[in-house]
Amino acid sequence: MCGTCHTFIMSFHEFLKAYFLGFLDYETPKVMVVKNRTLGVIYRGVQFLVITYFIWYVFISQKAYQESETRPESSVYTLMKGSAAHGDQVLDTVEYVRPSEGGDVISTILRQEVTYDQRQGTCAEYFHVANANCTKDSDCVMGELDFNGHGRRTGRCVQYYNYTFKTCEIQTWCPIEEYAVVRMAPLVEAINFTVFIRNSIFFPKFGVQRGNIKDASNKRKMHKYISKCHYDEEKEPYCPNFRLGFIADQARENFSELCKTGGVIGVFINWKCDLDLDPSRCKPTYSFRRLDLRKDQANSGYYYRFAKYYDKDGIESRTLIKAYGIRLDVIVHGYAGKFSPIPTIISTVTAMTSVGICTIICDWIMLTFIDKNEIYSERKFDEVIKESTVAISTELSSIYSFSSNQSDLSDGVAL
Repeated sequence: MCGTCHTFIMSFHEFLKAYFLGFLDYETPKVMVVKNRTLGVIYRGVQFLVITYFIWYVFISQKAYQESETRPESSVYTLMKGSAAHGDQVLDTVEYVRPSEGGDVISTILRQEVTYDQRQGTCAEYFHVANANCTKDSDCVMGELDFNGHGRRTGRCVQYYNYTFKTCEIQTWCPIEEYAVVRMAPLVEAINFTVFIRNSIFFPKFGVQRGNIKDASNKRKMHKYISKCHYDEEKEPYCPNFRLGFIADQARENFSELCKTGGVIGVFINWKCDLDLDPSRCKPTYSFRRLDLRKDQANSGYYYRFAKYYDKDGIESRTLIKAYGIRLDVIVHGYAGKFSPIPTIISTVTAMTSVGICTIICDWIMLTFIDKNEIYSERKFDEVIKESTVAISTELSSIYSFSSNQSDLSDGVAL
């Protein structure tokens, strides 16, 4: 047992000694020519792939020679235009747009559910509210306020309007919305409403500013152009006017369905500017996508409530409106790049260094799969120890070297 321990300790000591002494050794590459066609094809193929990756993807596609900026400063102004006949009424922007002049968010009303002539008073609670149904007054707690209901309970159990069952009486705006609501027809003419979107973007790193409206020689021509144009990716890329029907189609949405439930659509303005090229090529591209979850009925659609207050017979009254519509969220992304020597040098050095991967891969293939008789490994790895030797006289000098030589392995190697 003691002999085994002693042997282990001595072996471990020799290992540590060899490790620490070897840590200070110097390694230098050795050139060895291996005339093996298979290995040569693999080597040149890997070189081709690495060089192609850096030239095509890194330099051409990703433009690694440029200094870039991805967080520009942006300003958005929106305006809705159009009018529509709804029954005997003609609606303008004041009626259906919220807000009438907006920033990066604007919405339009497509359908309304209206509750007329509400007044402060007491009436029956909606029967779908928790614990609202009752048979006697003791079922209703006076002063109780249900945040999912419509008001504060009076402690009385009353008949639910014209129905035979009863619910708890509440103090609120009466009659309640669920009982007296009037559902209006959708505003289908809104498909032709026009949204004006003005966007300006500034890249502070390069001091470059751009806008999405086409420059004109004077303001009169510009206003004339804006009043008549409609956006088209090919023909009118600088026109800031978008039809609601066009936006819905680009977002792959049915406009009739949006009139029923409402929805939130994102208008994405993407700026990708190569400042090494002509400034006219720095123009925005637009994309549109539905943002609310259509599959989740509880979270889909878009609606909000507001009221119009007035005095009727000396009593404050209101008309409650539940409005369904399209909300447009304008989201701006920007990228600008310009040639700079520093990223160019870094990318070039990285490319040149990565070519060394080819040698590592081929060495591994050669020593693992081809070098069956360990002929290559004997030639590739030499250990040179400084010791006294007998110099070989030559006409020029005395040479005795093992470290940096060139071997040609072509004959006598079974491949």
